[in-house]
Amino acid sequence: MGSNSLHVLKGINFNVKEGEMVSIMGSSGSGKSTLLNIIGILDEADAGSYILDGVPIKNLNEKVAANYRNKFLGFIFQSFNLINYKSALDNVAMPLYYQGIKRKERIEKAEYYLEKVGLAPWSHHLPSELSGGQKQRVAIARALASDPKVLLADEPTGALDSKTSQEVMELIQGINDEGKTILIVTHEHDIAQMTKRIVHLKDGVIIDDAPVKQVRASLYV
Repeated sequence: MGSNSLHVLKGINFNVKEGEMVSIMGSSGSGKSTLLNIIGILDEADAGSYILDGVPIKNLNEKVAANYRNKFLGFIFQSFNLINYKSALDNVAMPLYYQGIKRKERIEKAEYYLEKVGLAPWSHHLPSELSGGQKQRVAIARALASDPKVLLADEPTGALDSKTSQEVMELIQGINDEGKTILIVTHEHDIAQMTKRIVHLKDGVIIDDAPVKQVRASLYV
C-alpha cells in the first residue's frame, strides 16, 4: 500500500498430496487467506515456487491465470458467491461456460452435480429462494462441475448453523472419500477435526502440521 509493504508469509514450506483433506487454521492475520489466495492463483508470491499438478505457477497473465483456475481449482466461499439473478442450475453451469462447453452438455453436467448434492428439485430456484445450507450446496456443486484437481474452501461453514455445518461437512467428506483433494481454511476446531490433517499458521509461519484422526461429520453431535 503506497510505500508500505506487509510481509505476510515468512518462508512457507507446504506440500499436499492428491486425495488429502487438509485444514488450515490460525488467528486473524496469521496468513491463512494469503496462503489460500496464492494456492488459488488469486495472488502471486513475491518469492519462492508454487507447483500445482506438476505445473509451475509463476508470472501468469490474467487470462492464463483464469484458465488455470478454471482447469485446476474449485472454490467454496463463506458467503457462497452465487449470482443472485441466475438459477441454481445456471450458477453451477457457469464454470463450464468459461471452459467453452456447449450448452446442452453444461446443463447435463450441472444437473448431475445438483443431484449429487441433493438439490435436483431446486435446480430452477434463485439463490434468494434457498436456505444458507442449500446455497452452500449449490456452491459446492459449482466448484465440482469443472472437475477440478483441488477444492479450496474458505470458511465453508462460517455462515451456517451447527446442524447445517455438519451436513455440509458430511457432503465435503464424501467428496474427499471419492479421491478429491480438499483444503479448508477454518477457525473452528470442530470443523478442522473433520479433516485428516491440520496445519496451524501463526504470524506467517507454519508452527504445526500433523495428521489427525478424522471425526466423521455423520457421527458428530
